[in-house]
Amino acid sequence: MRIAMLSVHTCPLAALGGKDTGGMNVYVRELSHELGKRGVMVDVFTRSQDATVPRVAEPWPGVRVVHVPAGPEAPYDRKLLFPHLPEFVQGVRSFAREAGLQYDLIHSHYWLSGWVALALQEAWQVPVVQMFHTLGRLKESAPSGGPGSEASERTRVEGDVMAAVDRIVAATPADVEQMTAHYGADPARITVLPPGVDLGLFRPIPREEARRYVGLTDRSERLLLFVGRLDPVKGLNVLLEALCILVRRLAAQGQPSVCLAVIGGDAESAEAVREGAFCLDEVKERYGLKEMVAFLGSRAQDALPYYYSAADVCVMPSLYESFGLVALEAMACGTPVVASRVGGLPYVVQDGVTGLLVPDNDPAALADGLQRVLHEPGLAALLGAQARRVAQGYSWQRVAEGHLELYGELLRARTQPLRSLG
Repeated sequence: MRIAMLSVHTCPLAALGGKDTGGMNVYVRELSHELGKRGVMVDVFTRSQDATVPRVAEPWPGVRVVHVPAGPEAPYDRKLLFPHLPEFVQGVRSFAREAGLQYDLIHSHYWLSGWVALALQEAWQVPVVQMFHTLGRLKESAPSGGPGSEASERTRVEGDVMAAVDRIVAATPADVEQMTAHYGADPARITVLPPGVDLGLFRPIPREEARRYVGLTDRSERLLLFVGRLDPVKGLNVLLEALCILVRRLAAQGQPSVCLAVIGGDAESAEAVREGAFCLDEVKERYGLKEMVAFLGSRAQDALPYYYSAADVCVMPSLYESFGLVALEAMACGTPVVASRVGGLPYVVQDGVTGLLVPDNDPAALADGLQRVLHEPGLAALLGAQARRVAQGYSWQRVAEGHLELYGELLRARTQPLRSLG
């Protein structure tokens, strides 16, 4: 079986934590890797962002990443990519034609790739599987969204893709409900396959070892951890307000200090977030505190388990989240999660079992949840242990097997012979 995997706007090999790199990169990378292990030939097509990078890379046996020129060969705002998609389609078709390749199925990720998939399907006459990862209509309706925060074509294209593809993969039942309610998608053509986690990488590390690794020398200091893109929809501004509330309470009670580590984003994004958090300077000056927030930028994937294991709690204050891979990674490390009750997060974080769920966009409620975990050691230990057990039920091996079953079902349903590519 040969799969054309489409990830137009972001390369699965890119360092995590950048403006457009996050859970989707992990998903495409890990799924492709696992499919390759099972003898599936996977070509991941992504837009070239650097003319000096080789056009084709083979990171794992059976898996190639193909960088297709489309628009400027440089980092580029994804909201401006839509006009360059026909060029991307031609680049993929030329690659297949010149290599004499014939693909059995197209698996596309995000709405931009969905548009490309429909164009390729018209030429190749093969089944298309689509995963959106996030939905424009839901993201626009989040408190941090609003008109203009996404490309104007997005919701129209999402609707067209949902109506035309052979199967949609949803991360949670919440995705199914949202696609049927907001886009009129046919639920019979949606398959729920939750993402996975690398259980070999994300595992509990002894607390003292992890805290030494991340540079925490004060044993009494409590560490909150945020991992993700510095996109307003991730709710970091809500977390910073909650941190100010929490620090005021702790200072009034003479409790140990608390700090926040932020992993993800570039220096420019971090500075923009920092400048908007006016309460931080007020709290520091009033109580004579040191810097409470460390913006650490991106971190290598193999370093993340140390940060998760060193943290007292991982925080996901998202205003919209289709799934929440960060929560699953933290859980696999045995770290309790405090998260917003939005989107797919309630399917990952079981309230009172693996973490706590709080109302979104509510700093006071978030501070309450954090304070509860920090000040109830028995609860924190129980949540962490149960989080680790629940995370064991997720693996990329399981995700790959689920996709192979889905691919086989669609290919068996296609009785007509495949056309030559061109």
